[in-house]
Amino acid sequence: MYVGRIVAVGRTKGGRVAGLYRVSSRSFPNRKAIVEKTKAIVVPKEGSEGTVLENAFITYDCARIVGKTAVVTNGSHTNPIAEKIASGMPIRDALALSLLALDYEHDSLDTPRIAAVIERGAESGWLGVVRKDGIEVREVPLGKGEACYLATYEISTIDPNRKDKFDVPSAKAGAKHIINGGVFADLEKPVVAVCAFEKKGGFELADAMTA
Repeated sequence: MYVGRIVAVGRTKGGRVAGLYRVSSRSFPNRKAIVEKTKAIVVPKEGSEGTVLENAFITYDCARIVGKTAVVTNGSHTNPIAEKIASGMPIRDALALSLLALDYEHDSLDTPRIAAVIERGAESGWLGVVRKDGIEVREVPLGKGEACYLATYEISTIDPNRKDKFDVPSAKAGAKHIINGGVFADLEKPVVAVCAFEKKGGFELADAMTA
C-alpha cells in the first residue's frame, strides 16, 4: 500500500522516546536528508536539483530539536511549530495554529500536512494533520515498546490505536525502522527517513536511505 509521507512517535521498551519521519514518493524519489545537530532537511540528490522547479514542496526542514522537544513534519510547517513551542506555547496550540495557518498543500493531490511532536521522558506524543476536509490534533498515549503513526494518504486520520511494536537503540536504527521495520516494511516507495531519538540531555538525529 502506498501512503505517501509518514510521521510517527515512539517509545522504546527502555522508555526512550523518538519522533520519526519518512519520505515515500512515486514522483520525486531522488531525495536525501541533510542532518545537522538540531535539524534535518530533505533536499534533492546531486543531479536532481532542478526538480525543485517542478514542485516547491519537495525540499524542506523535516525535523527540529528545540530544548526537550522534537518536531517532525512533511513540510514547511516544521519551523513554525518548533518556534512556537520554543516560545512557550503548548504543543497542542503550536500544532493547531501552524497547521491551520499553512493549510494542506494545494497541489494536484491536496496533500495533507502532517506532524508529530514528542518530549523527552514523555509517556505520550502528539500527532497533527490538516486535510482538505478538516484538521486534527491529538495527544496519543505510548506504552513502552509502541509507536503510533500517521500518513498523508490512506491513513491520514489520527487513530491512537494504530500502533506498531517499536524498540530501537539509536536514531540511526529508528530511521531504518520506519523505512523497512515492522508495519512500515509493507508501505511502498520509501526514499529516506529521519529519526530524533532521546539521549541524555536531549535528542540525537540520524537518517537512513533506501539506496
